[in-house]
Amino acid sequence: MKVLIIEDEPIAATRLEKLLLASKHQIDVIAKLDTIKRTVDFLENQEHPDLMFMDIQLADGLCFDIFDLVQVKCPVIFTTSYDQYAIRAFKVNSIDYLLKPLDQGELYNAINKYNFLTKKYSEKTSPESIALQEAIKMLKSKSYKERFMVKVGEHIKSVAVADINHFVSQEKATFAHTTDNRKYILDHTLDQLTEMLDPKQFFRINRQFIVSIHGFTDIISYSNNRLKLNLKNDNTMDAIVSRERVQDFKQWLDR
Repeated sequence: MKVLIIEDEPIAATRLEKLLLASKHQIDVIAKLDTIKRTVDFLENQEHPDLMFMDIQLADGLCFDIFDLVQVKCPVIFTTSYDQYAIRAFKVNSIDYLLKPLDQGELYNAINKYNFLTKKYSEKTSPESIALQEAIKMLKSKSYKERFMVKVGEHIKSVAVADINHFVSQEKATFAHTTDNRKYILDHTLDQLTEMLDPKQFFRINRQFIVSIHGFTDIISYSNNRLKLNLKNDNTMDAIVSRERVQDFKQWLDR
């Protein structure tokens, strides 16, 4: 099993490597990386490992940025001192979430879980195994929404995602605002759209707005350490980047 360790604390990385090599599993630690940048460079230029162990907070930001910058083609076991990121971790490639200091028994159970999920039976394959293999295939080839079918009066129209400046939740409905200054109602919530849209192209700035990387003309400093966006073709509403999302928003822009 080829394993990649992503950890910015050298002592923690060394301890994890020793625990892995001391297990009954045949494990080859192919690299230990400490930053988002080094990890992205590795995944773009090297063969992907079978499994990654990933700390949440790295030297240059949260590890979730890695998934926005490069396609991760293997499962991940997260290792962290913080439990508040668990839900976010399982929205990406996570198969387990271990809290530091790592417990040897929990670590080996996580590896056993990985082996169970990826095991192929030579003679008879169970339905559970087939479903898990399909899930792994989806991790390797995730695709994002390219167009929406919308109703315009009695007509049905196809709207390309590339032509949408922003999405807004308003009056218990969700609207897509396009580059040609039109507004279409959608059947999806913003939470659903967050999973459908390419995170390199769209960012959810608050509970009401998802904006395109090309959907605004200016960024202005705003009260309480927030940011205000001037949206293209729409000056009717204030698009405010919430304070807790400002740092992630800046990193999203600075790719």
